[in-house]
Amino acid sequence: MNNVASEKQLLLEIKPILTSFDVELLKSLLLQYRPEDIADIFWDIELDEAKFIINHVEKQKAVEIIRSLDEELQERFFKGYTAQEIAQDVLGFLDSDDAVDILSILPTQKAEEVLSYIEDQDYANSLAAMLHYDDDIAGGLMAKELVQVKYNWTVSQCIEEIRKQAEEVDSVHAVYVVDDRSILKGVVSLKDIVLSKPHISVIEITNINFIAVNAYATGEEVARLMNKYDLITIPVVDSMTRLIGRITIDDVVDFIKEEADKDFQLQAGLSENVESSDSVYILSRARLPWLMVGLLGGLGSSMIISNFEGDISHLPKMAFFMPVVAAMGGNAGVQSSAIIVQGLANNTLKSKNILPKLGKEFTVSLLNGLICSAILLSFNMLLGHGYDLSIVVSSALVTVIIFASLLGTITPLVLDKFNIDPALATGPFITTINDIVGLGVYFLLGRILLGAI
Repeated sequence: MNNVASEKQLLLEIKPILTSFDVELLKSLLLQYRPEDIADIFWDIELDEAKFIINHVEKQKAVEIIRSLDEELQERFFKGYTAQEIAQDVLGFLDSDDAVDILSILPTQKAEEVLSYIEDQDYANSLAAMLHYDDDIAGGLMAKELVQVKYNWTVSQCIEEIRKQAEEVDSVHAVYVVDDRSILKGVVSLKDIVLSKPHISVIEITNINFIAVNAYATGEEVARLMNKYDLITIPVVDSMTRLIGRITIDDVVDFIKEEADKDFQLQAGLSENVESSDSVYILSRARLPWLMVGLLGGLGSSMIISNFEGDISHLPKMAFFMPVVAAMGGNAGVQSSAIIVQGLANNTLKSKNILPKLGKEFTVSLLNGLICSAILLSFNMLLGHGYDLSIVVSSALVTVIIFASLLGTITPLVLDKFNIDPALATGPFITTINDIVGLGVYFLLGRILLGAI
């Protein structure tokens, strides 16, 4: 059964049960569904109904449902829970990274109160320490749960320790080898431990050429390393290379999705991360800045047009092609900037190949400009718009496409140099600039060519 069908089917079947509060029927029904599918229906039910579900399914499954909820839903859901209930009924069943995610969406006072109700003081202290990391760096992505062994242990000792520690870790992808000061010495796979002789030292089978990240490494750097070296998990160390946590691939995937959502909103002209359920004030605040940029851009374009009023009067048909020039310039600029932003994001664009990239972009834009201007020239000649107009419009089009492409290439590089998100260059920013410059080039070139023709 596909996800869409299962969600609809579950919602139809569970509604009567939530009305009658039939616990046995509820448990029987939910046995047929995965936690992720159950979480999907929380958008369509009331808070008290959601609590009824959580309170009457197996505890571990209830936690999986909560972990699968969208952040907005989690925030709304936990408003109905006391700090003590969150501490004892939820966080105790979660890995530390998931627990910190939940704490971070709670109001500060409530989060502190939740921590005070956690009976395991060491666990509470770990969560409190992790809250100090931003959620877009390695420390904010990591989980404390991992399996570690001492470098001078035998394989037999390691296996025994793994059995003990694995009870606290949902999935064991690798075993980390440390010294007496918890400094990371290497990584050993479970396969190597299982296949090795019990009496040999674990350091003999340890990979000392391991990849690790500092707690303050950016999420982008973590994602790049895990992608480059095809890692399922990566250890996190402090400034003294002491092992403090690990990041698994599922956390990186979540981070990449969140970053992609932010970039998409930035490209769409939203200045902050918003949801459709946010207040009118927040939605307006996120949209207004770039609407103002668009307004100023429009005013700039109108001023340029007014300065060339005489040229339009001399050849009124020039006004017909203003949208074409502006649109083609904007499209060319966004295409170029999108390629550069992608290169910056995946770290394939190095300083040594920037000049060749500009040269290639110029060649591509020249070729595309010539093709588009040739088509436009043929179109104008066939419709009898006249030789003068046809030459002016086609010449302006190829010039604008070249200029816009180069601008779209350079702008994200400049933004990245000043630590501004280069994704900004693929949104209203580059489009507005190209509209203004494109029209300016169009009319200026028209004035020059009309004077020469």
